Amino acid sequence: MDALRHGWPIAFEDGPVLLPAETAIASNAVSAKMLISAARAVTLKLANQRESAVPNAPALIRSGDPFELTEARAVADPALDLKHPFKGPYRAEAFEWRSIAEAALELARIAGILPAFLVDPENAGETVPIAMGDLEEWSDRDQLAIATRARLPVSACDTAEIVAFRSTDDTREHVALIIGEQRGDKIPLVRLHSECLTGDILGSLKCDCGPQLDAALAAMAEVANEGGWGALLYMRQEGRGIGLINKLRAYRLQDQGFDTVEANERLGLPDEARDFPTAARMLDLLGARTIRLMTNNPKKVAALEAAGITVSERVAHQLPDNPHNARYLATKRDKSGHLLK
Repeated sequence: MDALRHGWPIAFEDGPVLLPAETAIASNAVSAKMLISAARAVTLKLANQRESAVPNAPALIRSGDPFELTEARAVADPALDLKHPFKGPYRAEAFEWRSIAEAALELARIAGILPAFLVDPENAGETVPIAMGDLEEWSDRDQLAIATRARLPVSACDTAEIVAFRSTDDTREHVALIIGEQRGDKIPLVRLHSECLTGDILGSLKCDCGPQLDAALAAMAEVANEGGWGALLYMRQEGRGIGLINKLRAYRLQDQGFDTVEANERLGLPDEARDFPTAARMLDLLGARTIRLMTNNPKKVAALEAAGITVSERVAHQLPDNPHNARYLATKRDKSGHLLK
């Protein structure tokens, strides 16, 4: 991931050399082929071709002329669609290294860059070797452990405690805010809250993240006053797992008229890429294996239960919309299955 952010080529065992189109520093690199996601291929009018018709799958495309970096970046970045409206024609091709391609696209997502690569480019420079097991080892949730905890008075509860979690490989550090006294005979009220710089800190009206955060803490404080307790898990997975930069790119596309799902598709990224098994590991470390979950998303309930957490109750957590986020919330209801009125 560090190599991708620096623009260095990577090479999987028994696989091709892959150069990230967005960040590549090898300015004279050229290739006959590119690896993109099928979601991005839809934008490039390749969806009717069998090899690029599976959502969120990798797609290998070939151009009549070799891809130079300028063209490759225009293929990767939907912000350049208006500046470079006529691309191609490109042809989707079958390929045998699909598992490698899937791992590469996932690494790009985690690194926060656009999921597009030049394949076996000339003049790419020295490669960084990667084993197929590296990604699995990086995402091993058993590595996550409690690093420290401390008292943290907050406006909702002046006796709150913060618990920090750290993994040996993942540089993201998640935290849990405990409201009330942890008790084994009480089922905690839990909220999984994904980091949102724009909403939580800057007060953005484009989403409902900030108000949801405040309302969750207030609800947990009320439960604590009645002898129960709550836990807010603050997860470092900005933009539903696509990262801050790509989230802001999606915002720009929304300003052009696309909804939140369509914007992610044009970026070649999934609409939902959050890491719920890590949240389950955090709850397990806290001893909270049965919870009441504040969410409007039934898929979140299913994901936690699949990871071994019992959700005894789904607690609705809907707040009033505003003129800036009404369409966003409607899209979450109509396209992502959120239980909103």
